[in-house]
Amino acid sequence: MNIILITVALAALAILLLLTAAFGYQRLRQQAEQLGILQQQFDAAQSQNQQLHAELEELRSGLIGVGQRVLKMQEQQQGLRQCLDELQQQQQVIALSDPESKIYSRAVKMVELGADLEEIIRECELPRAEAELLFNLHRQQRGQ
Repeated sequence: MNIILITVALAALAILLLLTAAFGYQRLRQQAEQLGILQQQFDAAQSQNQQLHAELEELRSGLIGVGQRVLKMQEQQQGLRQCLDELQQQQQVIALSDPESKIYSRAVKMVELGADLEEIIRECELPRAEAELLFNLHRQQRGQ
C-alpha cells in the first residue's frame, strides 16, 4: 500500500512538475514574443532617430550656408551704402561749385516754399521755359 501511495504521490508530483514546466514554457514563449515586439519597436525608434538626426544635420548645414550668405549680403549692402554716401557728397560738392546749379537749387527751394512762377523767373533770372519745367516738375513731386 505504501508503494501505491508513493507511486501515486510521485505521479502527482510528476504531473505537477509537467504542468509547472508547461506554464513556465508558455510564459517564457510569451515573454520572448513580447521581447521580439519590443526589439522591433526599439529598432524602428532607433532608425527614426537616425533619420531625424540626419535631417537635423542637413538643416543645420543649410542654416549655416544661409547665415553666411546673409553676412555677405550685409557686407555688400554696407559697401553700397558707403558708395552712395560718397556719391551724394560728390554731387553736393559739384552742386555748390557750379554757379548755374546754385540758381537751380535756389529755384527748387523757392518752389518748395510755395513761390509762384513769375517770382521764380524774376528772382532766379531763368528763362520762362526752364522755370516752367522746374516749377511743374517739383510741384508734382511735392504733390505726391
